[in-house]
Order: sequence, then structure tokens, then C-alpha cells
Amino acid sequence: MINALENDIVPRLLEEVPNQPSAETLKANPLLHRFTVIFDREGYSPELFLSLKNKRVACISYHKYPQNDWRAEEFRIYQVKMASGQTIEMKVAERGTWLQKLWVREVRRLTQTGHQTSVISTDYQSDATRLAARMFARWSQENFFKYMREHFNLDRLAEYGVEDIPGAETIKVVNPAYRRLDQEVRKTQGELNRKFAEIGTLTMPSLNVPADDIESFQEKKSELDECIAALNEKIKTLKSDRKAAPRHITLDQLPEAERFTRCLPRAKYLLDTIKMVAYRAETAMVNILKEKMSRGNDDARRLLAAIYTTEADLIPDQDKKTLTIRLHHLANRSSDDAIRHLCSELNSTETIFPDTDLRMLYEFVSASKHQSEALPAIPHKTAGTENPSTE
Repeated sequence: MINALENDIVPRLLEEVPNQPSAETLKANPLLHRFTVIFDREGYSPELFLSLKNKRVACISYHKYPQNDWRAEEFRIYQVKMASGQTIEMKVAERGTWLQKLWVREVRRLTQTGHQTSVISTDYQSDATRLAARMFARWSQENFFKYMREHFNLDRLAEYGVEDIPGAETIKVVNPAYRRLDQEVRKTQGELNRKFAEIGTLTMPSLNVPADDIESFQEKKSELDECIAALNEKIKTLKSDRKAAPRHITLDQLPEAERFTRCLPRAKYLLDTIKMVAYRAETAMVNILKEKMSRGNDDARRLLAAIYTTEADLIPDQDKKTLTIRLHHLANRSSDDAIRHLCSELNSTETIFPDTDLRMLYEFVSASKHQSEALPAIPHKTAGTENPSTE
């Protein structure tokens, strides 16, 4: 992952990310960065962080090797606005941390269970709560796949096959035999620890108790001693077998029944890309709807799902160069205000229908006169001056 970030992803982003600061602006502000990349622990590397910093690219990632927990007194409660638009309370603290080659910002979140999640960043200007919100927002991709499995069945559109993974003679994986032996060692060791705990709770009876009680104690202890001896012998044998088994083998050395294959990638890549784009567009509309709705994500997504399945009139006008989409009222009329707000926002984008010169307009159909309620377009919003970020 580190090589892919440094050699493939970041060079492409340097060419394609819009609104990057000019060379003069970067020179005037040594702490300014071109954009921000966010990645998981797999990309953790102080060398990579320094390389990106030298390219004036900020990064946010989880701290792979956090030190001891910070004192609870360091944490303060903040109102943090997440990427979804939801505002949550979060206990956050920040320190500067030296990572072998450079100073980074370390931001920690304290959960209700007392667990501290550590995030590090070379973005030296953004607010600490913004760094935390961006890091936790990376779950949008995982949420996408969860949502698609629950609400759609688009995978049925693709015909899947499998193929052998190329380079099987060089790609190394964990040996299944080693994994099974390692699991058995851990399981047996756990059982042994429980027996030690059980024998530790036994109490030798006093001499003035009945003989039956003493005999019962001796039998119980003898039984536990035999069990412990057997478990120790079993662990010794398992560890010997585990040591003899190679920890890693190449793919072509796997048993036939356990050999990996992969889905044919070409059609799947295309469909996954289309689905991801559609999901992100829907998420953007959810955030707009929530501005007029008292409840959260679930209600907004259900409202969008209802819109998708409701009839609409498509009215092209070549003279005015418009394509009007007239939406019919839903059964739940209380949602109309939220839908009007969404349509107005969509109208403000002045989107052109693909492969035409027709500007898309969204309107409601009047329930009484079957005439459209024209929804005025909101004036264009001026692009913010905030430093661009790739998340």
C-alpha cells in the first residue's frame, strides 16, 4: 500500500486535484499544503509522511504504535461536525509527536469505554476536531458496501467468473497448516490457564474436618494435576509441530482445496465504480435533505428511495434548452418541504443532461391543477477559500 500511495496515487492526485495553491502561495506559507490524503494503518510509515510533506501534501492516518494512554484531564468535549452532516460530542486532546524523522500532530479521541484512538497528521493548520472528523469519515466506503448489500441487489447485474491469481509462485500467504496449529496452541494454552486458575482456588481443608472432605480435596487436586500435565504435553507437541511447519508459503504451494482465486475484474471494476459514484451522489443529497428534516440519515435515505420509485414527468424544451423533471407528490405530504429544498439545491447546480445541451430543472406537479410548481434556483454559491482536501 505504501508503494502504491507514493508511486501511483499521489502523483496522479498532484496532477488532477483542482484548486491547489499556487507556487507563490505555498512559498509564502510554509505550513500550507496542496491537499490532504487519508489512509489506514497499512499506509503508516514515517518515511512516507516525510516524503509527502516534502511534496507539500498533508496526510492523516491512525497511529500504528501509540504510546501510553494520556491523562483524562487533557481531553475536552467538543461539538464535531462529521462528513455526513451529523454533529456529535467528542472528547479530544492533542499533542505534538516526534516520529523518527519529523514532528506530527497527534490527536486522540477518548471513548465512553475509556479507549483512546490515536490519529496523526502533517496538516499543521486545520482544527484538531476537523482532523478527527476526517479520519473517522473514511468509513464512507465501508458504509457504502454495507448499504448496497442491505438495500440493493445490483451485483445481480454482473456475471461473475473466477480466474487464477497471477504470480502465484511468488506471492506469499500464511500457511493454513501453521495457522491451524497456532490456533490450537492458543486454544490449549487458554485451557491450561483456566486449569491453573481452578487449582489456585482449591483450599486445603484443616486437619479436624471429616476424612471424606480431605479425600475429596486430594482427588480434585490429583485430577487437576493430571489434566495440567496432559495439557502441557499437548502444548509441547503442538509447538514442535508448529515450529516444523513453515509460517509462509507461496500461493502455488497451497493445497488445491484452499487455493485462492479472484473474480474476473474488468466488469466488476466498472460496476463498482458506477455504484460508488451513485452512492456518493446519494449521500450528498441526504446531507441536503437533513437540513429540512428533524431526523437523521435513515429517514433521508428512505425519502430518497421513495422519490426513486415515484413517477416523474420528463419535459424537454429545445427552445429554452431545458429538461424539466416534474416530481409527483408522495403519500407523506410532510416530506414536501424537504423535497422542495433538495430540488432548489439541484437547480442551483445548473446541471446539463449528458450528451445534450439541456439544463435540468426540477419541479413539483400540482396535486389540484396538475400544473407545475416552479422551484426557483438558489443563486450560485461562491467556492470557499478553504484549503482543498482529497478524502
